[in-house]
Amino acid sequence: MTGDAALPAYAVSARSVYRFYRAGDDETLALRGVSLDVAAGELVALVGPSGSGKSTLLSCLAGLDDPDGGTVWIRGERMSHRPEPVRARMRAEHIGVVAASGNLFDHLSIAANVELVRRLTPRRPRRSVDEVLGAVGLAARAGAYPGELSGGESARAGLAVALAVDPAVVLADEPTGELDSTTEGEILDLLRATARGDVAVVVGSHSRALAEAADRVVALRDGRVQP
Repeated sequence: MTGDAALPAYAVSARSVYRFYRAGDDETLALRGVSLDVAAGELVALVGPSGSGKSTLLSCLAGLDDPDGGTVWIRGERMSHRPEPVRARMRAEHIGVVAASGNLFDHLSIAANVELVRRLTPRRPRRSVDEVLGAVGLAARAGAYPGELSGGESARAGLAVALAVDPAVVLADEPTGELDSTTEGEILDLLRATARGDVAVVVGSHSRALAEAADRVVALRDGRVQP
């Protein structure tokens, strides 16, 4: 594992990240000293059983959750243990998130969903809405609403929203969980293409196909990285 001086070489880095939750007298250790480096152009699969810490780690990497111990950096800038407005600014500028529960507003068209995310970033995205939708094969569905999409189209639309700001990092939680094998393969092709565009892509999934498609697999169990 490299020292902090090398962190700018990575799009996203985590060092000894801990996260625990309390409910009354009970304490759950969701992450136990997880360290991870992901470079631009790399597709990394986080695998492990339910409850292993995949979703918690993705939330910490995105700055949606703050670790109780350890540190997360995005392109060499510290993300964790900073005020939420700072984390939100970094997320809007550098990170695309595909959530397991979806990242689309039902009352907006697909094009409007992408445009909304573009408006939130502090810099001007390189690609237009039409170009982003074209890249994921949804140019003809720009005016459709989330409720009108098939499962595969919904997955593509979620990825389009994540790509709207030309992010340095894409974090996806079970992006192919409800898809048939053919459609899953199409989404995996898009994730690989995204990584080849000099983006660090980290995906949490139970999918064997995704693990086989990844450049690297990181296995988690009980909140720890397995050797």
